[in-house]
Amino acid sequence: MPCISPDATISEPSSTTQRVFRRADSSARSDDQCIIRPFGHEITTASFAMYTFSLAVLVQCIVLISLGSFADYGGYRKRLLLALGFTGATSSMLFIFVVPSIYVLASVLVIVGVSCLGSSFAILNSFLPLLVQNHVTVRGREGFTQKGGMGLERTATMRSEAILGNNSGRFVDDNEHFSSDERLAHPTESGVIRSSTLSTTISSRGVALGYIAAVSVQLLSILLLLVLTKLLKIKLSPTLPLRLILFLVGLCWALFTIPSARWLRPRPGPPFPQQLTKSSHVRNILSRLTLAWRNLYSTLRLALTLTQTRLFLLSWFLLSDAIATVSGTALLFARTTLHLSTLGIAALSITTTTSGILGAWAWPHIQRHFRLSSKQCILAMIALMELIPLYSLLPYILPFLRAWGWGGLQAWWEIYPLAIIHGFVMGGLSSYCRGLFAAELVPPGREAAFFALYAVTDKGSSAIGPAVVGRIVDGTGEIRLAFVFLAVLVMAPAGVLWWVDVGKGREEVMGLGVRESAGNVLAEGDGGMEMEMEEGWEWEDGEASTRGEEGVGLLEARGRRDGRSQ
Repeated sequence: MPCISPDATISEPSSTTQRVFRRADSSARSDDQCIIRPFGHEITTASFAMYTFSLAVLVQCIVLISLGSFADYGGYRKRLLLALGFTGATSSMLFIFVVPSIYVLASVLVIVGVSCLGSSFAILNSFLPLLVQNHVTVRGREGFTQKGGMGLERTATMRSEAILGNNSGRFVDDNEHFSSDERLAHPTESGVIRSSTLSTTISSRGVALGYIAAVSVQLLSILLLLVLTKLLKIKLSPTLPLRLILFLVGLCWALFTIPSARWLRPRPGPPFPQQLTKSSHVRNILSRLTLAWRNLYSTLRLALTLTQTRLFLLSWFLLSDAIATVSGTALLFARTTLHLSTLGIAALSITTTTSGILGAWAWPHIQRHFRLSSKQCILAMIALMELIPLYSLLPYILPFLRAWGWGGLQAWWEIYPLAIIHGFVMGGLSSYCRGLFAAELVPPGREAAFFALYAVTDKGSSAIGPAVVGRIVDGTGEIRLAFVFLAVLVMAPAGVLWWVDVGKGREEVMGLGVRESAGNVLAEGDGGMEMEMEEGWEWEDGEASTRGEEGVGLLEARGRRDGRSQ
């Protein structure tokens, strides 16, 4: 990569704090920081990588929101999944042509690839509720669906947002919204299988297959590296092995998208709202692109009225940023400061993935053994993750470690125990946060909208931390200093989460559900007659229940007005 001598641009630290911190890395090689001018402004290669990742996450968030309505409505779901898959795969394979003289192209390809990958996962997750609905054990009767997907007539009668917009992959098992005939498709505990159980089973198998695929490709990549660097004994470009691996990743992505193209059913959603189909073609497209943004804004306004949900989303915003930033910074530190080879990076990735599998299995057992709540488990995971930046700062805290040459992430092998900790935490952190949010802090009937907000909070926040780390590296010339910021960033969500009262949050969302039900249209009796609530209606002890025996989401309400029974 084109470089400028660091001595030409990086001056001596101007503050006592920087000079003290610099002592820990005084023995570092002089060529650790390479200076480039991608757009006329001098930055280090390390910060360039962090800026690229930050921008990629931001673009991914914008694409994810904008395409949301196309995934929820009409027949675009499968086409979008395939288009994003093949586009992302192509961007990965094009790395084979990236040489140091055109390194900026690598940044563009990363942005395209990350955006396609994140959006593909969101659309893929939206298939989960439909796969559950059309499963033979859930469907319950013949002719339930039309060829190629769920019948539009039936889909239109369901809460389409809850069924189609759930990017979290969680199915909302609301049997009370279906008639007695339709409830055959939603077996209760006496049925063959509950929809929620089937959803969990499919999701768990998908995660397991994902882990297996990740480890398999990584092992194949290591084998390829060994062949190129050891067996062939030829002089290669330093970047060629890594470029070949990225080409292999893109090739696998493209090849395994083909089965989806051949056998995955389109599963069309309900038609777009009528107001979006009576204008010109260009206006129609713009309206569809902005539909998801309008829905997201409405959901955000509602979430801000729920104190405990608001606190949890803030903690998740900070935690998501910390997760992404710790991963990226540690990987960059291993590459540039510890001088880990490409083979070592691949082994590091396998270590993290394997540890993640162990964590996914172990955390439920830990929770049961110590009788911990989900909130306590999340706090314990955050405390474990805090060990990573704190350990990396030990050379600043204990200067004598510098003479040892190890301790405080000075030796290359020290990154692997930290990778085990990181993977073990990540094996349970995301699922526990999602589970706590879903079970306690989401208003009934708003699952899809709130999970869309949850996903955006996750993706959007991850653009902040890497940009801050990039600025720190540019300002100080050292990556290790970024761990000071990471130590604060990792602990910040724990401080917010500590104040989340899960019980009170449950009361808030249930209270909102009752109030919204009171304001909605009432369906009356077998005839399904609808009548609007009259002004002056009062709830009797807040009593409201859903009629499971008789109706399609019928609300049974008892009230009184002017002393008379309604």
